[in-house]
Amino acid sequence: MHAEEIGLLLKQERGQFLEFVSAYEYRRGGIQKKRDEELAREIVRILSGMANADGGTLLVGVEPDRSVTGIPHEPIEVQSLIQAPQTLLTPPLSPASAKIRLGNLLLIKFEVASALEVYRVTGGRSFYRVATETPSLPTEQIQALKEAKRTVLYERQQPLNAAWDDLDPTAVAGLLARIEDPRPPEAVLAHSYHLVDTSRRPPTPSMASLLLFAKDPAFWHPRCGIDFVKYEGTERQHGASLNVVKRIRFEAPLVRLIDEAVGRIKEHVRERTVLHDLFFRERLEYPTFAWQEALVNAVAHRDYGIAGAAIEIWMFDDRIEVRSPGPPPPPVTLEQLRQHKSIHFSRNPLIVRVLADLGYLKEMGEGIPRIFQEMEHYGLRPPEFSAEGFLFIVTLRNTPVYDEDTLRWLNQFPAAQINFRQRRLLAYAFCHGKTFSTAEYERIAEVDRDAAYREIRSMVKNGIVAPLKPKSRSYRIIERL
Repeated sequence: MHAEEIGLLLKQERGQFLEFVSAYEYRRGGIQKKRDEELAREIVRILSGMANADGGTLLVGVEPDRSVTGIPHEPIEVQSLIQAPQTLLTPPLSPASAKIRLGNLLLIKFEVASALEVYRVTGGRSFYRVATETPSLPTEQIQALKEAKRTVLYERQQPLNAAWDDLDPTAVAGLLARIEDPRPPEAVLAHSYHLVDTSRRPPTPSMASLLLFAKDPAFWHPRCGIDFVKYEGTERQHGASLNVVKRIRFEAPLVRLIDEAVGRIKEHVRERTVLHDLFFRERLEYPTFAWQEALVNAVAHRDYGIAGAAIEIWMFDDRIEVRSPGPPPPPVTLEQLRQHKSIHFSRNPLIVRVLADLGYLKEMGEGIPRIFQEMEHYGLRPPEFSAEGFLFIVTLRNTPVYDEDTLRWLNQFPAAQINFRQRRLLAYAFCHGKTFSTAEYERIAEVDRDAAYREIRSMVKNGIVAPLKPKSRSYRIIERL
């Protein structure tokens, strides 16, 4: 069975929950085995980063390209590698480990769950797993991470009256089919996902497994679904002026909830004629990826400890709001989101891992930057992030970037003074902080560096833009109106 499991892992790409480490180092002089101290520190860096994040699996003896080269070290050195997480980390970490033989090659497999503590290499730094990288954490983020860890207990709770039979076997089977794991469901949920406690008979499910797979998830959490409300107009009205035109409540285990909600909500995303790149075109009023990613993030990262509120999606004539219980978990901040930084922290790491394996969460930490890109590509305003009481709100507006104010400002420049590419760039800059860089000009105008330089210099000469500072590659627009 071990060989079968390794075969399944080797079919997967490195990512948030899987990493490969070679026992060899490659230099000009040839190939040689890594010193056991060096290999041990590499192992504990990755394992501690996974434990500090969402958990994961580490295979030692495999190259980054998934070729198996084995561990050539002596038995006593191999044993020190297995014990390294306990001897080199503070506090000591005890991941599940196994020595596995593939032919005459030895591998070590480590599995670690998301931890409630923050681990650091003894006398050194703390690490955090994000996608395929395991960077060290700045000091200020370590404290924020420690505080955030105190809020992730909800999904690990085990309700006293919960039993294995409360899980929907077809929902669990869907996950096993997706990951192609031949082991019994109990073993997969217990050992790979840490969702059930098999020390009891029958196995006891955690709150995360009930939210993900329960036959009746609302029995365990009264508002774990999604409420979709469509309004007529641009504001909510009440009483005699109530303007609700459609209301749908979605209640299903989380492994089905996203598809059910997306399938019905997309019927209400209209096609419309919009002005984009200075041409009128028929397209959906919101980029598909943008609103669906906001919905998926709400399901994955909401605070399920707030049991009296559901995820709400409000659709108005001019915008869609995804309203999720719970503010962004530290160390994630609203300001970081507004700056579309690549950041990642899971309030619900057990739930996140299942949703990731089902394909709902692909590039960890890249969802928000991608929403910005999609909105920009559609010629729409950037996404907005805000907090309202205990709610975190993502707002996507279907208003084109080229609104009346922008067009009025653009129209002060005669066609003989700026070409089509310059006009598009100026419209973009006018709505994105009144500044732009040479690299942004190349991307938006779709020209090479030399053409970008010539056309920017032309606008500088005409007094339309000015460098932010001498010899700078960043510019500001000069507002004449």
